[in-house]
Amino acid sequence: MVQLVGSLRKELADSLSSCRVLVVGAGGIGCELLKNLVLTGFKNIEVIDLDTIDVSNLNRQFLFQKKHVGKSKAQVAKESALQFCPTANITAYHDSIMNPDYNVEFFRNFMLVMNALDNRAARNHVNRMCLAADIPLIESGTAGYLGQVTVIKKGLTECYECQPKPSQKTFPGCTIRNTPSEPIHCIVWAKYLFNWLCSRGHCVLYLCGSQLFGEEDADQEVSPDTADPEAAWNPEEAAARATASEKDGDIKRVSTKEWARSTGYDSIKLFNKLFKDDIMYLLTMDKLWKKRKAPLPLDWQQLENHARPQEDSPGSGLKDQQVLGIWGYCKLFQHSVETLRSQLEQKGDGAELVWDKDDPPAMDFVTAAANLRMHIFSMNMKSRFDIKSMAGNIIPAIATTNAVIAGLIVLEGLKILSGELESCRSIFLNKCPNLRKKLLVPCVLDPPSANCYVCASKPEVTVKLNVHKSMVVFLQDKILKERFGMVAPDVQIEDGKGTILISSEEGETEANNSKFLSDFGIRNGSRLQADDFLQDYTLLINVLHTEDLEKDVEFEVVGDAPDKAPPPPSNQEETNSITNGNKDSAQPSTSSKEMKTDGCFMWRQRKKKSVQENPCTRPSVVLFLPKTDLCTGPNI
Repeated sequence: MVQLVGSLRKELADSLSSCRVLVVGAGGIGCELLKNLVLTGFKNIEVIDLDTIDVSNLNRQFLFQKKHVGKSKAQVAKESALQFCPTANITAYHDSIMNPDYNVEFFRNFMLVMNALDNRAARNHVNRMCLAADIPLIESGTAGYLGQVTVIKKGLTECYECQPKPSQKTFPGCTIRNTPSEPIHCIVWAKYLFNWLCSRGHCVLYLCGSQLFGEEDADQEVSPDTADPEAAWNPEEAAARATASEKDGDIKRVSTKEWARSTGYDSIKLFNKLFKDDIMYLLTMDKLWKKRKAPLPLDWQQLENHARPQEDSPGSGLKDQQVLGIWGYCKLFQHSVETLRSQLEQKGDGAELVWDKDDPPAMDFVTAAANLRMHIFSMNMKSRFDIKSMAGNIIPAIATTNAVIAGLIVLEGLKILSGELESCRSIFLNKCPNLRKKLLVPCVLDPPSANCYVCASKPEVTVKLNVHKSMVVFLQDKILKERFGMVAPDVQIEDGKGTILISSEEGETEANNSKFLSDFGIRNGSRLQADDFLQDYTLLINVLHTEDLEKDVEFEVVGDAPDKAPPPPSNQEETNSITNGNKDSAQPSTSSKEMKTDGCFMWRQRKKKSVQENPCTRPSVVLFLPKTDLCTGPNI
């Protein structure tokens, strides 16, 4: 007779009480997961999270209360979970999982790792660490009503990076500065005007941004882009036509931030510069407006003279969902600039501010600036709520979805600890039932991709770039770190001499950063060996030199790895199994990257047959999108 401890076999219950598990993330999924683990019988748990608790977390992260705002998520989650099971041994780390202290040996201390992350960079890193340590990883995520759980085991299943991920949504700089056609263009412009920087001090989109209140980037500017190839114009004639407007604000063509400081952040001068003078300057670029509706400059004095009192008064409904009149946004712009100026003065000389969607003055500034620009370019203005969602890349996080996914993570974990890895599944939570009237659809785990540039036996890729224009620092930051997810890469040229191009040791190869790849003899056909010793990961890079890259494309990864998705099924039997929910083909999302969500790592779409037979059986769609590094977004 089988002995039971609660609802578990005694052998499994004993295993739970002795095994060590690592939970990465203590947000939306992490809180539910930690509670589930201690109630199931897990006794030795370690949890790590870098974030602190925000008010916006409290509607779904039920281990936190208002009194915990500002405290470490990991530490508070530990204390709250211990109230469910005081005998549990929980260790909390208020830290980044990408810290070198958490190396391969650290991961080998665990029998199981469970991800509850919201960003791609950390997911990539944990994936590689679990592969290096040969530890099973349970990956998870949610996006609104959708969710997914999957198991990753070295050599047996696809790793997190086997399938291509949605690329980050970017916008050409000239579109943002000169010819915005969608509200999101104006919102991006307003964010960069304020100062929207991602981690490690690099701009996310490299678009525009001589920032007003944040860290200045000398190479970027939010003023009109005179280098726009569409803007065929006569500079002398344009300068003459723009002279009148330049007199109004006493404006010279200098850094927006430098000029703003010189005016003492005068809100009216700043308004006229951004929404009148710069727009009049744009109008001198005649070719831009031959097939487009020309923008309409705004003048503060004229707007003030014709302002209607009701534009300042709040309307009915929730304040954040109201759309003000044009003068209402002018006043909001003025008030936000004055508030931000006061914040800078309080911080002292050389102070910088970083845009945060949860900071009211910063959000007011972006709301006002974006709406004023929308009006100028004949777009319908948006409410503060809508702009916050777009500016913060917010996908709604729903508590019940997090709870379902957290429960599924534990169930998959129990299979692994029971030695039944072959029974593990990728499980998709859908918004509508499928043909079998099920919301939860289990799918057989796919084997590793032969072309994966992470878990293949000898990872190798080909990168197409111009060796005469690509600097070493570009290779390090944009290709190795951003594109291939390395944390501390070392690069050696396979030239028979073992030339070290990049070293992870501080200061060792800094002199190389500003040199071009061709300066080191790198040419078409050269091979580079990139190692990340923290991740125990080696990648061979074949260099393909070209001078014919498309406009705004700095490099391309070519060949089967890692951009090419697996081919579709070739026989009828496999096609049927997909329709029945046993296997999925991967299809990249069209949504923007760096949306901070409670998870999921790709869109997966089922065959069209299911959709045609039942319109409500929307493809089994699940989104695993990252934080930005992404890129940032909602606090989950």
